[in-house]
Amino acid sequence: MKTDISHTFALAGNPNAGKTTLFNHLTGARQHVGNYPGITVERKEGYVLENGQRIKLVDLPGTYSLTAYSAEELVARDFLVNEKPGVVINIVDASNLERNLYLTAQFLELGVPLVIALNMVDVAKSRGITINTEKLSELLGVPVVPIIARTGIGTKELLATACQVAAGENSWQPLTISYGEDLDATIMQLVAEIERHSFLTERYPARFTAIKYLENDEQLIVLGRDESPTVAAALEAEVNKVSQHLQKTLSVFPEAIIADHRYGYLKSVLRNGVITQTFDSDRLYTSDKIDKVVTNRLLGPIIMLAVLMGLYKFTFSWSELPVVWVEGFFGWLSATLETLLPEGPLRSLIISGIIDGVGGVLGFVPLILFMFFGIALLEDSGYLARVAYMMDRIFRSFGLHGSSVMPFIVSGGIAGGCAVPGVMATRTLRSPKERMATLLTVPFMNCGAKVPVLALLIGAFFTEYKAMMMFLFTMLAWLVALCVAKFLRITFLRGEATPFVMELPPYRYPTLRGLLIHTWERTWQYIKKAGTVILAISILLWAMMTYPGLPSSEQARFTEQRQTLMAAAAPEVVAELADERDHRSEAAVELAEKLTLIDQQEAAAALRLSLAGRIGTALESLSQFAGFDWRTNIALLGGFAAKEVIISTLGTAYSMGEVDPEAPDSLSERLQRSENWNRVIAVSALVFIMFYAPCFVTVACIAKEASWGWAVFSMAFNTIFAFTLAVLVYQVGMLLHLS
Repeated sequence: MKTDISHTFALAGNPNAGKTTLFNHLTGARQHVGNYPGITVERKEGYVLENGQRIKLVDLPGTYSLTAYSAEELVARDFLVNEKPGVVINIVDASNLERNLYLTAQFLELGVPLVIALNMVDVAKSRGITINTEKLSELLGVPVVPIIARTGIGTKELLATACQVAAGENSWQPLTISYGEDLDATIMQLVAEIERHSFLTERYPARFTAIKYLENDEQLIVLGRDESPTVAAALEAEVNKVSQHLQKTLSVFPEAIIADHRYGYLKSVLRNGVITQTFDSDRLYTSDKIDKVVTNRLLGPIIMLAVLMGLYKFTFSWSELPVVWVEGFFGWLSATLETLLPEGPLRSLIISGIIDGVGGVLGFVPLILFMFFGIALLEDSGYLARVAYMMDRIFRSFGLHGSSVMPFIVSGGIAGGCAVPGVMATRTLRSPKERMATLLTVPFMNCGAKVPVLALLIGAFFTEYKAMMMFLFTMLAWLVALCVAKFLRITFLRGEATPFVMELPPYRYPTLRGLLIHTWERTWQYIKKAGTVILAISILLWAMMTYPGLPSSEQARFTEQRQTLMAAAAPEVVAELADERDHRSEAAVELAEKLTLIDQQEAAAALRLSLAGRIGTALESLSQFAGFDWRTNIALLGGFAAKEVIISTLGTAYSMGEVDPEAPDSLSERLQRSENWNRVIAVSALVFIMFYAPCFVTVACIAKEASWGWAVFSMAFNTIFAFTLAVLVYQVGMLLHLS
């Protein structure tokens, strides 16, 4: 249905206040809800119908303030001042009212048309907190609607109230808060200067600009210098003057005084009969009690490692049988088509290019499904935020910011994420150097694309210790990423660390529906990728591995070898090969084996002389130091496009060397049987795959977030580093006879 948009409403609030949950409930969308800060870094849009009106809802990133310290705050503020939505629905956590209202105070100072959605009133009630919404509405001068976003209670009233405010066509009415004698006097001077020169007044109220100058808002200062260098210099001089005065007299900066007075204003509002506390405010809530054990300095890390190990045990043990079924299905399909289709390029494309390529990737769907379910359980319950909290302590010692933890986890810190949102999540970091160090090292995590590769090689060469090996490789990814980050911070990205305080959301009972939706959404992404990108790349690589094919002289040589063998055999033995017998004579079996060997040699020669084979062979002189043969080189080259392609390419490469249709087997079995693979090579390959250049999409994302220079640096640095590590593993492993 296509109708004109009646109003645009923005959803804004602190991280974890329930914005995205409310957005999903109102629009029916399924935006990902992360139970930790920084998951929404770009605005999301959706539509809702209310009394025949089509309303556009914009979900802004969660922010604590409107001062543009981070990309999230910048996105939120820019949208408000540039787009001027009809109403801003401010989601406020009722159980943490005072802290959440800090952002509300800034909305009021900006003067946006505001409706407060008082979310999680049930949680507040369970904690003995009663909020007089009428009183709060009266004191702040804006409507306040109690809601429970998770269940949808109160959301209809909220939408109706927002429509009423939007229909009122009220102009922006900025709130004035007193910041004490010194700052109030300075603000008046700044406002007079701003209004006299109409300095940025088309975008911001004059008083808001003055306050942002006092808060040292970098984006607005740069904007001011572009607008009018003379006026900007005058404002900055006035701000410096009062800043020096405050440091001399009170040893504080203006922004600290502004924050104190805002909290003072909010305290005075809340103490005016807004909040009634039934229980002792010092009482420990259930979440706090659990956290005393789960985030304990000694017990916390042990529990975290046990949970991680449990996740992998659950994934591998529960998915083992379904993986065998899926592999068996593709094996059966391959063997059936082998007998039905006539020999030629089409059969090779369907069996070697598509089924053995894409089928190899799809074979891991059950494993991915179980792993995503386990991760969704940890995430929805709130435990992942505790992992981030504990990792924060470690991160700071490696020169990273506490906020860096989230990009690492999103990228696959517990295996199964994606580096693209991880790179984007670095926008939450305020320090450019900490952000860059995080951005360059998040691709080291084991994303969802690497998991099947890890599962394949671990399953093939470490059958008895699959969960343990997966756990060790996850730990290795963290260790290497942190060490590289430390290296970057003491070399290319030197600078002071900035402080950080992480908010811990309360524990929640995950709903079965939510777990299933999150699991299916991520698994479906994986299946879609296999059916589109991986399929296209598999066909391309199959073509590269098929053409130009064997020269006629070579073909003639293999034909001659077959004819010689057949001529030397007795006619009745040759006749046996043409029959579909269950039992053949010993001579016929021997002849068949020799002919199969020639077929294999011919297929291997054709593959080696193909375009991909020539590239792989050319690289072998270097890659042999890490134990990689030319077929593995082809697969690793394909991995530059997407890491799942490594499996499909290995599947194709090792399928085209096999020509025994009566014994179709899985890729794992083919690798186990190959003389070019052993345990040391498997570990060497895993190390290289984990740490070499990110996939193209991640590289493009790094270029967008930083620059193409850093994107190229990421590709070159990661590949050289990964190859050095792989060579070390292979050489030491072979020296110690660990193969």
